[in-house]
Amino acid sequence: MNSIKQSSSKNSKLKFKKSIPQRIIDFGKITLKAFPNFLSTQYRRTISALLMASLICGLAGCGLFQKSWWQIQFTNPTPPNNTIVAELVTNINSSKSSIHIAAFEFNLDSIAEALIAAKKRGVDIKWVTDDEYGLAEDKDPGHGQFAQLKRAGIPVKADDRPDLMHNKFIIFDNRVVWTGSTNLTINGTQRNNNNAIFLNSPELAVIFEQEFAEMWAGQFGPSSPSTVDLQQVTVNGTSVQVLFAPEDKVSSKLLPLINNAKSSIRFMAFSFTHEQLGAAMLNRAKAGVDVQGIFEKNGSETEYSELPKFYCAGMPVRQDSNPSAFHHKVIVIDNNTVITGSYNFSNNADRRNDENVVILNNGEIAKEYLSEFNTRWAESRQPAQSRMKCR
Repeated sequence: MNSIKQSSSKNSKLKFKKSIPQRIIDFGKITLKAFPNFLSTQYRRTISALLMASLICGLAGCGLFQKSWWQIQFTNPTPPNNTIVAELVTNINSSKSSIHIAAFEFNLDSIAEALIAAKKRGVDIKWVTDDEYGLAEDKDPGHGQFAQLKRAGIPVKADDRPDLMHNKFIIFDNRVVWTGSTNLTINGTQRNNNNAIFLNSPELAVIFEQEFAEMWAGQFGPSSPSTVDLQQVTVNGTSVQVLFAPEDKVSSKLLPLINNAKSSIRFMAFSFTHEQLGAAMLNRAKAGVDVQGIFEKNGSETEYSELPKFYCAGMPVRQDSNPSAFHHKVIVIDNNTVITGSYNFSNNADRRNDENVVILNNGEIAKEYLSEFNTRWAESRQPAQSRMKCR
């Protein structure tokens, strides 16, 4: 199995192949020239138009248009490689105007080198990070990349507060947003189970830029202003909601989605200790909804984790088998709604840390996350009954 699974239709901004619409135009030109010369020009154009219309309908039916603006990647630590990093470097190298980064921690030399080169090209680069896990750890062995950026004239700011700046997003040229569960570290990109998604949408970029500007101005935590009513857009027919914790009260937005699940819920959780979210999933399972989930093993057997409650209630749940970390923070509802981002399912994420979440209503995107779930489910393990302490 490859170390990275990717799903995308390629677009020019992400250094993808020729766009689907351009291929259709090219197809039309080719077919127009392919007909015998003795046929009238009008007749050839009519037949070409009909063939193009058939192609458009066929592509739309296959969902290819829906993929033209997104790209998903999943890490697979056995064996690890640098595909996620390589994709980020490609986007850094192709950026023309700005790269704004909100990332929890960092120790990737290739990213630092690409950013420094972009700075020399005149690209506006700014980075917001966590004071403890970002800047403080930059002095540890194997780190020092933030110091490299600063020496190159790239400004780096930290939250300077006890709670975490736990975001994981990058905005390229006010157009493309990269987010997911992946930290920009060797562990995050090569050893842990993670997901990342590129979203090519200027409308989404505006939303993330607003949040970045707030943090750059020193607004973190619960006192940061919420613009949640302005954070929902439609991209190529897909409804996308963006949430930022703690100001947007994320759990209050997720609960209705879980409560309204009709057929299935799948989740992958690095940390799941939020009692209300857990109770909502348990209630849907009792109502007949097919609920299954995978927990990061470390910490999942404590009194705070939702794993023992789920297991003892008979819900199909497992613990991951990765010797590093199962770092996903994903929920898929009714094979259509995908929730992903930096947000762990915990009170700290909900009430204290700076986090980001995207909610995408798209069956094709959901299909890719469900494929990742099924892969990880097959390699995960049943919890030990003796450790669940069911009553």
